[in-house]
Amino acid sequence: MEEVWATIRSEFSDLADIVELTRALTRMLVAVALGAAIGMERELRGTGAGLRTHMLVALGAALFVLVPLQAGMEVGDLSRVLQGLISGIGFLGAGAIIKLSHDREIHGLTTAATVWLTAAIGVAAGMGRELTAVLSTLLALCILSLSHPRKRRH
Repeated sequence: MEEVWATIRSEFSDLADIVELTRALTRMLVAVALGAAIGMERELRGTGAGLRTHMLVALGAALFVLVPLQAGMEVGDLSRVLQGLISGIGFLGAGAIIKLSHDREIHGLTTAATVWLTAAIGVAAGMGRELTAVLSTLLALCILSLSHPRKRRH
């Protein structure tokens, strides 16, 4: 029975000390908070991808870089992880885009762009570039607040 508990303890030892735990938690919380800021803006505008979606995208992106870094992967080797992440987020963003053929209008491009940007913000937070992530979020919120879609008159 002692071997079982030792095995279980070793399986949960990826955050072996308070420093590593604090670092990982800080990066994940920053990603979630910044994703929430963008998601809230989208939710207030009534778009398809809102608060929860943006929070999850940011957290997922942060984890995709945080875990390999914890495992000892060199930053330069993360390029393959980032390539896969960017492709996957592209498919997720494509789901937010709707083409209405009868109106000849495309909707959801801004939401798709915010999902893509939120993933990049999550990557920045996950890599320990929290200030860069915060500044990017602030810039995104400024851009989103300055541009309002205008309805065409028929």
